[in-house]
Amino acid sequence: MTDRMPLAILLVTAFLIMAGSPAERVRAEPGSDMKIAAVEGAFEDVAEYVADAIVNRGLVIDYRGYIGRMLQRTGKDAGAAKPLYRDAQFFQFCSAVFSRRTMEADPRNIAYCPYVVFVYELAAKPGTVHVGYRRPAAAGSAQSRKALAAVEKLLDAIVREATE
Repeated sequence: MTDRMPLAILLVTAFLIMAGSPAERVRAEPGSDMKIAAVEGAFEDVAEYVADAIVNRGLVIDYRGYIGRMLQRTGKDAGAAKPLYRDAQFFQFCSAVFSRRTMEADPRNIAYCPYVVFVYELAAKPGTVHVGYRRPAAAGSAQSRKALAAVEKLLDAIVREATE
């Protein structure tokens, strides 16, 4: 072993700590009701990773929305000055198990169904794809908060899997 080996180990360790693990990438900004992860890659690949992460849990994607295409198509009529996204989509799905638990805890929790995971690549930052979801509010009884926390855990796991 040379004198340089400890320095190399230290540098690699520092890099890994600074880069962060996939689990650390999914973050909520203070005061935000969204959690978003950013990953380098091709939009189409990341969008398919999201679809796979949903289906891998035995869930069915009810609808795949093409927000980016809609904004491009309607931009001129809406007075858009520049494109926002290179691409943007969302995946809408539900879980009979999670939804039943949340709604049995509080019928008003119907507001959180269906669940949505979004994916976008900014026009100004090609190559960085963002994946996230809107966090269900921790509201109501202890049973309601517990059920909604389980929904958030599901959404978080989907985003983590898609961005690993």
